[in-house]
Amino acid sequence: MHIALVEIGNFRKLVAARIAFAPEKTVFVGANNSGKTSAMTALHRFLVDARSFNVNDFSLAHWQGLNADGAAWEAAIAANETVPAPNLLDLLPQLDVWLEVGKGEMHYVQKLLPTLDWKSGPLGVRLRYEPDEPIKFQQEYIAARTKAAETMAAAAKAAEGQGDLPQLELWPQNLIDFLDRRLRSFFKVKAYLLDPAKLTDPKDGLAVMQVLPEELEPVEGNPLDGLIRIDEISAQRGFGSSTQSRAQRDEARADGSRSRRLSTQLRSYYDNHLDWQDTPEPSDLKAMEALEKARKAFDEKLSEAFDKALTELRKLGYPGISDPKLKIATKLKLQDGLSHDSAVQYEIAGVTGGYAHRLPEDSNGLGYQNLVSMVFSLMSYRDAWMRVGKASAAGDDTKPPPPLHLMLVEEPEAYLHAQVQQVFIKHAYDVLRADPMLGKSTNFRTQLVVSTHSSHVAHACDFSALRYFRRLPATGECETPTACVVNLSSVFGHPDQTAKFVARYLKATHCDLFFADAAVFIEGSAERILVPHFVEQMDAFEYLRSCYITWLEVGGSHAHRFKGLVEALGLTTLIVTDLDAKDPTTNKAEKPALGKGLEARNETLRAWAPRQTAVDVLMKLEEKDKALVHPDGYAVRAAYQTGTKLTIGAVDADVHANTFEDALFYRNLGFFRGREANGLAGKFQKIADESKDHDELAARVEKAIADGDKAEFALELLFSDDIEKLGVPAYIEHGLLWLKEQLERKEADLAPKAGAA
Repeated sequence: MHIALVEIGNFRKLVAARIAFAPEKTVFVGANNSGKTSAMTALHRFLVDARSFNVNDFSLAHWQGLNADGAAWEAAIAANETVPAPNLLDLLPQLDVWLEVGKGEMHYVQKLLPTLDWKSGPLGVRLRYEPDEPIKFQQEYIAARTKAAETMAAAAKAAEGQGDLPQLELWPQNLIDFLDRRLRSFFKVKAYLLDPAKLTDPKDGLAVMQVLPEELEPVEGNPLDGLIRIDEISAQRGFGSSTQSRAQRDEARADGSRSRRLSTQLRSYYDNHLDWQDTPEPSDLKAMEALEKARKAFDEKLSEAFDKALTELRKLGYPGISDPKLKIATKLKLQDGLSHDSAVQYEIAGVTGGYAHRLPEDSNGLGYQNLVSMVFSLMSYRDAWMRVGKASAAGDDTKPPPPLHLMLVEEPEAYLHAQVQQVFIKHAYDVLRADPMLGKSTNFRTQLVVSTHSSHVAHACDFSALRYFRRLPATGECETPTACVVNLSSVFGHPDQTAKFVARYLKATHCDLFFADAAVFIEGSAERILVPHFVEQMDAFEYLRSCYITWLEVGGSHAHRFKGLVEALGLTTLIVTDLDAKDPTTNKAEKPALGKGLEARNETLRAWAPRQTAVDVLMKLEEKDKALVHPDGYAVRAAYQTGTKLTIGAVDADVHANTFEDALFYRNLGFFRGREANGLAGKFQKIADESKDHDELAARVEKAIADGDKAEFALELLFSDDIEKLGVPAYIEHGLLWLKEQLERKEADLAPKAGAA
């Protein structure tokens, strides 16, 4: 048995999101503000602590609807009509948990069975945050609004003729304002059984959550109790100095599992699994005897040390005859040794090996502390689930361990070096299964869910484990931005050559594609070096410098292989590529030219964007026609070489670039004239100074590029003193300006609309 999927509705920006869970490890990836944290918070709210709900967990998309319902109740009162019953359920946060249950596991899920003849398959339960007593909630809201109105009317009457009417609005101004203060007084999580026959596939990336019958009653209690154990490692782990506020220390004492100091975690682990003093076993007796001897010796020493002080105290008449006498005694517990700041130390061997330096835990690096703490937390949660050690002796009536352990980890990369991030994510699941009762056994299942902003964590995972959170713009139906979740196992799930190429490429390049605002596919090494430099240095592209852009060096013959992934991610993409002309009769490569009936060999231009084959058509296309704009908020555009007008002597003529290098040369002819340089840049200097006409110049440029080192050429330009004088080839400039416009529009679409709440 395992969690097959969850569907989150009306929770923050996740209005209708399905997240398929992998049987072992699921990793949430996506750009900033895409909904990853919302998903982890929803799991915490519904499955761990419903008391932490607040009004900001209600989706902004429904705030106006909730306020409209509240206004309708007031309008009915004002019109002396029957107040409509509360009908808010379609607007309230909810979480559907779908379990895949195998044969022989029915005894675990008796509370979830939809029919008596059910044997195996999916079972679902909806957890919805709703009013416990809807009518009482409605009455309290109306009473609060009425009281506010009466108070304002009385104040206005008292101020008649004085000209100083109150300029404020009393609480509650609307239903959302009322919920902001009184939410927990009226709302609770209720559970409902779902019908597996009505489980529907997502539509346009959004979950289609089944509608419950109006007469359906909630089940008593939480049907997932005893079925799933949920543990968490939050993103806020509080490393650093041992100095803590009193509130932090109190919280750490109250809940050692939430404290990130390793000494506190060890103390908690000892209390839960190793403490032998309450229920000793024969093997513990020697340790108990040694501790008792130490206690008696310590008591004798304390009595001797305090004897003079106590005698002096008695001379003052206290304690009196009838007062109890003071006696110094101790109660030693081994775990007390784990309570001080230096309880956990790191040992560093001396130079000669004969002496070891010991430092307290907060003297080590934050990354090391974080790694040790997270691994120890995983061990502790695993052992608590499996009732390891003394936890198994809690009592004869202890319930058996739940068959499923759900482990939630937020942003494990905090403080960690890139390599250590990969080590952690690769081995975290193995740590959770390192128990004799677990291993490869299916009797007890573990599912690890991780949210991350790290491309290194994503790189270390199989693509089948990745769930991409995609930002969606506001629409006419939903006036605030939302998000959906893409199951990347379906994108890479087909064993064809395209899927293998993309997977291997991303594995080889540590690509951050899953966290970017936009992607730029680059044809070759020279473009990869110089185009990002143009963006960093030129004022026209200043906006792009504030965006998260991933640059991928992929040859034009391969860029189209990413089409399926880019469409799944909905990622705005610019493809900087070459025209690659050919003679369609002989299939021989040719220099781009108009009027010769040439075709583009470049499969990206032919099959992706702008979906044109003829060179004449491609070179004459308007800039706006080189892009494909998708209705759900993203676009893809190709940028390729077109004609450039050059003046040689007194003659103007069009030349047609075939690569980035000759396009750069034609754009910067004056830059290369008289220039002292080596390699390809030096050849360009001679060509610029010596060519007598356009044909000679084009022929010499073609030969120089064929014989030159493109990466060396780009690096020489990059480190030249006058690099700022270098102009961007026109086709790349147009492409980058288009990308800037798209990202500006996307930012406007994703920004919350004023007054939407």
